[in-house]
Amino acid sequence: MTATITPKPVQESPSITANARGYVERVRGGDMGALPAVFGLVVLCTVFAILRPAFLSSGNFANLLTQGAAVTVIAMGLVFVLLLGEIDLSAGFASGVCAAILAIMLSSQGLPWYVAVGAAILAGVVIGTTIGSIVAKLGIPSFVVTLAAFLAFQGLVLLLVKGGTIIAIRDETILSISNKNLPPTLGWILLAVGVVAYAGLQLTRARKRASRGLTSDPISLIAVRVGALALLGGLAVYFLNIERSRNAAVVSLAGVPLVVPVIVVLLLILTFLLRRTAYGRHLYAVGGNAEAARRAGINVDRMKISAFVICSSMAAIGGIIAASRASSVDPNTGGSNVLLYAVGAAVIGGTSLFGGKGRVLDAILGGAVVAVIENGMGLMGYSSGVKYMVTGSVLLLAAMVDALSRKRAAATGLR
Repeated sequence: MTATITPKPVQESPSITANARGYVERVRGGDMGALPAVFGLVVLCTVFAILRPAFLSSGNFANLLTQGAAVTVIAMGLVFVLLLGEIDLSAGFASGVCAAILAIMLSSQGLPWYVAVGAAILAGVVIGTTIGSIVAKLGIPSFVVTLAAFLAFQGLVLLLVKGGTIIAIRDETILSISNKNLPPTLGWILLAVGVVAYAGLQLTRARKRASRGLTSDPISLIAVRVGALALLGGLAVYFLNIERSRNAAVVSLAGVPLVVPVIVVLLLILTFLLRRTAYGRHLYAVGGNAEAARRAGINVDRMKISAFVICSSMAAIGGIIAASRASSVDPNTGGSNVLLYAVGAAVIGGTSLFGGKGRVLDAILGGAVVAVIENGMGLMGYSSGVKYMVTGSVLLLAAMVDALSRKRAAATGLR
């Protein structure tokens, strides 16, 4: 008698309506995700556009992107530490230390830009390894360790720049990071490549899930996502390709700022690390329940150290971007409101202060909110005091939303 093998049934892909209904249910259950940040961003942009029409100009749009770039990059690194329920208060001045090392090597030592950049990032790795080892191996709370590092690095920056001097940066490659633009045609080409790559990844993922008998996103939903990316990206490239210079014959300011593709590349790399590797799964596991992760065989200490290494390395890159924008390094590089804005960007974007929840994209969304507040209120003529109060209020609101959503998720059984 011949046995009959029944093929594994393939689950049908839910429709767009079903996906939308599921998303609404998740939001009601407490899984807010980046919705508050996106909603806040839309509201802020609408209000500032009405009150100050210059807010929507191509020149101001480009300024927004470069203005918040350094803080956003530092926030992207902070996401890894926050996922563990830890904090790094030294990230701001760590970026200042690394920027000072970059400037000294370029100006005093006369070394090539790639050597100076490598040394600055290496300094970030050393800083992260040191802080992470103290937190993981000695069990000292990260708040205390990084607060001590905050004070120490503030002094180290003063020593590196010799008190109150300013170290000018004249290397064209470094200066171009925050002060140059892509050729308009290249901006369109990179957008097309990005949209096609995104569509290919979405279709490949759906095909693999379908082949395994798992539910996958319908083609119509993938088309909506790809279309939204193409539309938003196309509008951004179009506005940025508008000539922003008053005298284009002397200098042209048309094109996407070079720092934008730099941030996009960092976003793709770090998102892949968190979402598509065992390392990322282990990091979320440790952030959700460190003891359970330890019993499952995950090296919790190693995960903590690596998170601080990534955080300080991203702080180093943020310091390089800040030095490029200012064309110099001074004792205040990495200080003032840099740390507060970076932590605020990560939390406002949706990364939880309690650990186990967050994405690298959250830092970019939160960084956009912070930059819009800073820029829009500046256009309206408000003082720094008012800006700090508004930004602090938004941060507190984001933390409250996070806490309430966690309680809601626990009550509904989603967590």
